[in-house]
Amino acid sequence: MSAKNQGNTFRLEVLKARGNGVLTSIDNISPDTTIAELKKRVAQQKSQLYPDRQSYRAEPTGKSVKDTQKLSELNVDKTKKIYFKDLGPQIGWSTVFVAEYAGPLFMYLLFYIRPSFIYGSSAGSKPMHFAAHLGAACWTFHYAKRILETLFVHRFSHSTMPLFNLFKNCSYYWGFTALVSYFVNHPKYTPPSFGYAQIYLGLAIFILNEIGNLSIHLLLRDLRPAGTNQRRIPYPNKNPLTNLFHLVSCPNYTYEIGSWLGFSLMTQTLTALLFTFAGTVQMTIWAKQKHRAYKKDFPDKYPKQRKAIIPFLI
Repeated sequence: MSAKNQGNTFRLEVLKARGNGVLTSIDNISPDTTIAELKKRVAQQKSQLYPDRQSYRAEPTGKSVKDTQKLSELNVDKTKKIYFKDLGPQIGWSTVFVAEYAGPLFMYLLFYIRPSFIYGSSAGSKPMHFAAHLGAACWTFHYAKRILETLFVHRFSHSTMPLFNLFKNCSYYWGFTALVSYFVNHPKYTPPSFGYAQIYLGLAIFILNEIGNLSIHLLLRDLRPAGTNQRRIPYPNKNPLTNLFHLVSCPNYTYEIGSWLGFSLMTQTLTALLFTFAGTVQMTIWAKQKHRAYKKDFPDKYPKQRKAIIPFLI
């Protein structure tokens, strides 16, 4: 607390953003109090509202404020009011990511290793095409990589997300896994039209983009010091695969799309292409949001030639 505000405490009313009711009141709070500190004080009074579940805004319909902002910066020391929103039950990002990635890893292998469980007893005796074997290897590699990145590479700006996201994300990934693996591992699977040339081309595209995706994730990890929410403009490093940052804000998504395009080409299944399309739509939405955030946070310094996800287009 600054010397200027040591004796300038006040009583703060914490109002519900919806319903206009009073959640609680905080006595003897300083204008220098941050939102993060306010969350802890509210949690002391309302134990079920742990800090990660709380969101605040200066106006009932305003935007959520950052944990680092002080009450004085929001003019709350003048209004003596702040508005609370309950984010609902929360769950750790890492927990959600591991759950949503572990499902596809094991579910796909069930279709691949035990086809008789899915297609009938006769399916186990029928040979699988080379493309189906490669499909299982690529799918397994991708989701094993994602789990390892979640545990050892990613640094999340927020520690939790709404519990509902666990069910939503798992439904998406697990559902598409069942759809894709059912047809790639089916006894009546039709191999790619252009044979091994198409298979190896798709495999090469997949591998290159997987390495590119990992390269971007490692660069982004090094960009944010552990335990902080610090944001900096990402630029390429010595790894040539990171040069895509010259063209787009989210090259990790660009490479992700490339991986699944390669997988779709290699296996030549409509369901894999549908999965790629759905992922492209979702990642484009995320990329545009991140692109706007970069330009807002660094209005004068952010490279103007960058697009969000597709070079020169989007």
